[in-house]
Amino acid sequence: MTDTSTPGKKTDWASPQLLAKVAQRQRAEKRFRRLGLSAIVIALAMLATLLFSIAGKGYSAFYQTRLVMDVTFSEAVIDPKGTRNEDDLRAAGYGGIVRDTLRETFPDVKSRKDLRELFALVSKGAPMQLRDMVLDNPDLIGQTVPVDFIAGDDIDMFNKGFIPRDVPEGDRRVKDMEIAWFDQLDAVGAVKMVFNSTFFTSGDSREPELAGIWGAISGSFYTLIVTFLISFPIGVMSAIYLEEFAPQNKFTDLIEVNINNLAAVPSIVFGLLGLALFLNVAHLPRSAPLVGGLTLALMTLPTIIIASRAAIRAVPDSIREAALGLGASKQQTAFHHVLPLSMPGILTGTIIGLSQALGETAPLLMIGMVAFIVDIPGGFTDAATVLPVQIFLWADSPERAFVEKTSGAILVLLGFLIFMNALAVLLRKKFERRW
Repeated sequence: MTDTSTPGKKTDWASPQLLAKVAQRQRAEKRFRRLGLSAIVIALAMLATLLFSIAGKGYSAFYQTRLVMDVTFSEAVIDPKGTRNEDDLRAAGYGGIVRDTLRETFPDVKSRKDLRELFALVSKGAPMQLRDMVLDNPDLIGQTVPVDFIAGDDIDMFNKGFIPRDVPEGDRRVKDMEIAWFDQLDAVGAVKMVFNSTFFTSGDSREPELAGIWGAISGSFYTLIVTFLISFPIGVMSAIYLEEFAPQNKFTDLIEVNINNLAAVPSIVFGLLGLALFLNVAHLPRSAPLVGGLTLALMTLPTIIIASRAAIRAVPDSIREAALGLGASKQQTAFHHVLPLSMPGILTGTIIGLSQALGETAPLLMIGMVAFIVDIPGGFTDAATVLPVQIFLWADSPERAFVEKTSGAILVLLGFLIFMNALAVLLRKKFERRW
């Protein structure tokens, strides 16, 4: 506290003026604490609102409507020659079997228009569903067995309550006769709600009920592997050189300034760099995890270098002096003593950098990873997309069923990010040493 009394004069600490100033400062401190607490509460409330909003829209993506109907796997349609040849089984007319099944289930439907509406009860992937069943078990040919058909996206939304039945027919996508057919199936127990395994095992699709995130997850995995293999060794070696070996001069000062500046560069700039360098100059395959990983490695490098330098700098100089005093070279000191002791901090920074790369979209859009990819990528050079880009694509789709797919994919992405950040915290708490 500043003493405002005149020199040589004794201060009366119990005077009303000083007590009033102390009380004023205490009130100001309480106001500041309340403001800080209010800011935290507001931030948490906004975060909770966002999470509840996403979860409220996305939880329904994890379960799916199935319609159970008896299907006759006619041998005359599937394998008229009786050879059980795989190519013949694969090319059979399963679409006709699906249509015949619906006609037999609803024999009163006769007109062409009504039949089109009837066939929309089940997914357009129903023929592929029957084909896969026959390929897995050819003994089904000639039998009549109940099959859980994936419902069409409009019927699925209706069953989940997103399309209300108590509005005029012109204001909803599901017609009155479709509701009547659905109620008829529901009355006999032919409507089921099951876990949506398709969402986690398939790639993208134009049909919302068939779209999944496995292709995007695979693309993200391959992309992060490339990112890690490029950025981690280069970032750690750069940090070791700058902290342990580089001379202090204007050149190294310039390098340090540029590293700090690169950490603040917008991510889309790295996308432009990847487009120019890896696609236009190196002619690497477009929309491949290899190019995406290289681009994200450029973006992640400054983060890893800065975190690694901070971890290396935190190792006490006494460790270095002890190693050098026992005859170790400077290189041995750096790699045998300093690096192992700083590795927990380095790994923490690396995981945080990779989690940032996992959530990036803008740089990958620039290198073509926004393409519609149905097949699951099998390697680093196959065409692929990543989870944030998949969310971007679905968010732009007009169908209501893609809204839940978008929110469901966001929940999965948030789960991965929380896991990676939690892993970084655990590593730091388990292995961090306080000097």
